[in-house]
Amino acid sequence: MPSAIITILDNPSDEDHRAILNPLLAFNDAQTGDDGYEQIAIMLKNEAGNAVGGLWAKLYYDWLFVELLFVPENLRGEDFGTRLLTQAEQIARQKTCIGIWLDTFSFQAPGFYEKNGYERFGALKDYPKGRERIFFRKVF
Repeated sequence: MPSAIITILDNPSDEDHRAILNPLLAFNDAQTGDDGYEQIAIMLKNEAGNAVGGLWAKLYYDWLFVELLFVPENLRGEDFGTRLLTQAEQIARQKTCIGIWLDTFSFQAPGFYEKNGYERFGALKDYPKGRERIFFRKVF
């Protein structure tokens, strides 16, 4: 009979992470087939060509997940956020995704996503305390 012990690591390594991640991914693939994982980056660069913000996303299971979206304060109000989302939506449609999902904090930009046609589908209250983490999606 197999047995194991539970060990708490204060400073886990990348190898520890892979020891959990790799068998989990193998299990998922066995259940669903290839997830089609792909990373997407749409960068904002200044005149010198240096990255100053942009959108970072992951495509898998026929959805595009926007992991990061940042527009520097000096560029806000110039429609860069909407343009980044529009580009991500075009990529997602080209790759025959069902839709896009993302999360944001209540102190970030929930109104921005709603203005761009995203629907709130969940929230985690008191994350961080007194605020919430909000989940949005746009189904094509």
